[in-house]
Amino acid sequence: MHTPHRSRHRSRLRALVAAACTAVLGAGLLAGAGSATAAAPAAPASPQVQAGSKVVGYFTEWGTYDRKYYAKNIETSGSAAKLTHINYAFGNVTGGKCAMGDSYAATDRAYTAAESVDGVADTWDQPLRGNFNQLLKLKKKHPGLKILWSFGGWTWSSGFGEAAKNPAAFAQSCYDLVKNPKWAGLFDGIDIDWEYPNACGNSCDTSGREAFKNLVAALRSKFGSGSLVTAAITADASSGGKIDAADYAGAAQYVDWYNPMTYDFFGAWDAAGPTAPHSPLTSYPGIPKADFNTSATIAKLKGLGIPAAKLLLGIGFYGRGWTGVTQAAPGGTATGPAAGTYEQGIDDYKVLRTKCPATGTVGGTAYAKCGSDWWSYDTPATIGTKMTYKNQQGLGGTFFWELSGDTANGELIKAIN
Repeated sequence: MHTPHRSRHRSRLRALVAAACTAVLGAGLLAGAGSATAAAPAAPASPQVQAGSKVVGYFTEWGTYDRKYYAKNIETSGSAAKLTHINYAFGNVTGGKCAMGDSYAATDRAYTAAESVDGVADTWDQPLRGNFNQLLKLKKKHPGLKILWSFGGWTWSSGFGEAAKNPAAFAQSCYDLVKNPKWAGLFDGIDIDWEYPNACGNSCDTSGREAFKNLVAALRSKFGSGSLVTAAITADASSGGKIDAADYAGAAQYVDWYNPMTYDFFGAWDAAGPTAPHSPLTSYPGIPKADFNTSATIAKLKGLGIPAAKLLLGIGFYGRGWTGVTQAAPGGTATGPAAGTYEQGIDDYKVLRTKCPATGTVGGTAYAKCGSDWWSYDTPATIGTKMTYKNQQGLGGTFFWELSGDTANGELIKAIN
C-alpha cells in the first residue's frame, strides 16, 4: 500500500485489505462512481524491454520534510547509478483529473548548495526550484535514468472513481501536467497507483471491473508509445480478492509493466497478531492467510496471461512490527504496534538493522525479536533470495518502496543489483 500523507510512506506505505473493506496492503496509497462504458482504444505498441533489468525506486515528495531525504541523497548513496527508473510519489487525483500534490515541495522550495545535487544553490528568481529541478539535475548526471510521475497512492486513490467516468478527459489532464513545459524533460511517463479498482483500500471503489482497463487504455492512447505507462497494483491473490476485482489481464496490453505491491501482507493493523512477516516470498506452515505471499501473487498474475516481463518484484525498504510479543518465532500474540520513528508499527530498514537486528528467516524474508518487540523486514541476504526467484521467474525487474528507507550507502539497492 502506498500511503502518501501518513508521516511515513513512498508514500509512507501500503496494506492489503483482508476482507470486505478492511484495509491492509507498500509502496504507496477509491471512491464510488458509475461504471465506465467507453470502448478502450487500440493499444500502440509498447517499447520492448529486457526482462530482469529494471530497478525502479519510489522517491516521495514529502520525504524532503521530516526525513530530509533529497534527490542529492539518491546520488551520494550510490543509488542513482543503480536505478533504471524513479517513480515520483505522489501526484493527486481530484475532480476527475491529475493534479499537483505539494507544489511547494515539487517546484518552489529553494535548495542550498549543500542540499543540491550539483552543489549549486537555487536563486530567488530561477523559474523552477524544488524536487523537480533537483531531479532534472540528477538526470543530467545520469542520462539513462528515467523518471515517472506516480499518481494516487493510499491516501489519494479515492479520486480514481470519478476519473474513471471520463477516461479520455482524465488522460488529457495527466498528459498536460506531466508534460508541462515548465519542467520539460523531467518525466518519461506516468505511473498509476490506484488502491484499489472496484475494491476497498483507504476508501471503497465501485466503478466496476472494466474501469481500470479503460483508464489505462486512455492513458496509453494519449501518451503514445514514446512514453512509459505503468501501474502499481494489488498483490491480493486470494480467491475473490482484489486481483479478481479488476481486469488486470485485459489492461496489461496498455502498460509497459506492473508493480505488484508484494509487501504489507501482514502488519500491526491486526494489533493482537499473530505476528507474521509483511513481505513473505513463499508460504510457510502457520501463515495467517493463504495466498498472502509474493510467489502466490506472481503465479496468479502469470496465470491470467500477463507476461512475466511485464511484472516487477516488489521489495519494501522498511519493516512492520508489534510489541508485547513473547514468542520469537512467527505466530505469536501481541498487544499492539511497535514504536516507529514516524508512525507506529513501521520503521525504515536503516533504523531496524541496528535497532532490532534480524534473528531468523521464514518464507524467504527475515524477522527480528528484540525485547518485547517483533519486526519483519528484508535484508541484503533475503533480497538476494528474492532476486534468484525473480530471475527464475523471468520477471521484468524489481521495484521498491522507497528510497529513504535504505542506508546512507545504499545497502539494499546494492543487494538488488
